[in-house]
Amino acid sequence: MARTTGSERLWSHEETATFLDVSPWTLHKWNSAGTGPKSYKLGKHRKYAPQDVYAWLETRASVSGGVAA
Repeated sequence: MARTTGSERLWSHEETATFLDVSPWTLHKWNSAGTGPKSYKLGKHRKYAPQDVYAWLETRASVSGGVAA
């Protein structure tokens, strides 16, 4: 599990969806498919460590531009 410092807190499912600018349902579908950011099930709530969300975003990055021929 990702470690957090005392000032960091886990994000709710809704907060994470808002941060990613997607609907909570889209985030739920990503979780079900295993393609979304790492999350933790705490009771009936799903939580996300901000650093895990940022790390997941890095895996989604693409490089613009091409190689000149």
